[in-house]
Amino acid sequence: MLYDDGKYYKWVAKADHDNPYYTKGTDWSELNRTEGYEILYFINHFADKHVSGAPTLETYQKIEKMIRYDVPHNQRTHKKIADWIISNWPRS
Repeated sequence: MLYDDGKYYKWVAKADHDNPYYTKGTDWSELNRTEGYEILYFINHFADKHVSGAPTLETYQKIEKMIRYDVPHNQRTHKKIADWIISNWPRS
């Protein structure tokens, strides 16, 4: 991941409701943009579902950059973030 410098993403779940082995994300659930395991799952799932052909490293990095810098912070659910990325992919 581009921003895995130990400062941006958290990889340890400290809250009882956090799951460091995050394996699912429903459309209505919120994406925590600083939980590394959630972002990694989201990027992989998004690429598998929405990118035609085999995704490249550049594709994964573009998704990560869009989530960090471009997706408005009022877009919080998996579905809304995915829809925003799809709508804005050509411009990024």
